Amino acid sequence: MSDYDDVCVLLPTMDEVETVARVVESFREVGLDEILVIDGGSTDGTQAAAREAGARVVEQSGRGKGQAVREAVRSHIDAPYVVMADADATYDASDVDAMLAPLVDGEADHVIGNRFADMRPGAMTRLNQIGNRIINLSFRVIHGESYRDILSGYRAFSRESFDRLHLTADGFGIETEMAVECVKNQQSVTVVPITYRERPGGSATNLHPVRDGGVIFIELYRKAKTNNPLFYFGSLGVLSTATGAALTAYVLYRWLVFGATHEIIAIGAVGSAILGIQLLIFGFLADMIHSLHREQVARFERAVDRHAEGAAETGSGPSVDDAGTAEEAE
Repeated sequence: MSDYDDVCVLLPTMDEVETVARVVESFREVGLDEILVIDGGSTDGTQAAAREAGARVVEQSGRGKGQAVREAVRSHIDAPYVVMADADATYDASDVDAMLAPLVDGEADHVIGNRFADMRPGAMTRLNQIGNRIINLSFRVIHGESYRDILSGYRAFSRESFDRLHLTADGFGIETEMAVECVKNQQSVTVVPITYRERPGGSATNLHPVRDGGVIFIELYRKAKTNNPLFYFGSLGVLSTATGAALTAYVLYRWLVFGATHEIIAIGAVGSAILGIQLLIFGFLADMIHSLHREQVARFERAVDRHAEGAAETGSGPSVDDAGTAEEAE
């Protein structure tokens, strides 16, 4: 793709003065002139460095990467296509052709850059690699899709498809939420291999593995409530039922071996088992309702498509009745 007039590069930043200028320049070198830096209130000169490099700079009204992305796309970007990347110089601007091709060709609504396809030495710690693998596996189990690298910050999407996503995450959970919403809204997603490099010396990451990893797991599980209710309620039901069974086994063991009774624990065991069974039943019912809802949505969309095709075949001119009415009016 050689013409980038309809593409805007979105760079969320927070204290990225060491790298933001080179990132802006790298995208300009591959032909992207519309570059928006949305900053979270940096105090290290990030905004000035971005402006000097040729970017349009906006300071976000709130805090967090998720809030920055939502505000930027919905309020500050008019281009039909958006390329989102981090401003830490870990992504390669030359991969933008591969990122945009599926969008322009109409093959995808959302494109994710797979960092694991070409991860350079030192780009990610062993702990972070393990955490990423676990999160991607959890996503596949919970939401039924394999996007290979749902935490990748290098993405491309159309503004129209973004508007159909219900996004609420404020922090680093935004990538996870976008992936889940793509599944929920049945958007077509393409994963392309990209290069992922080590952060340049002198720049510090804003990511806290333990804290942000916990937020991501919570986001995955929270979104399962509406996207995979059987897993959401079923997992709670299994846990509650298993707890009740374990307490029951303990009470029986103490009674049979020692003749000791534990009335309070026994009551708790029964309550836990009943709650677990109820959650399992509710999970199955919710899953049935969710499946019926998807079928109804698919049926409605097919009806809309058939109506649009019929309208296109008959043309957009006035109907016979309209013509007759016009003649009578004359």
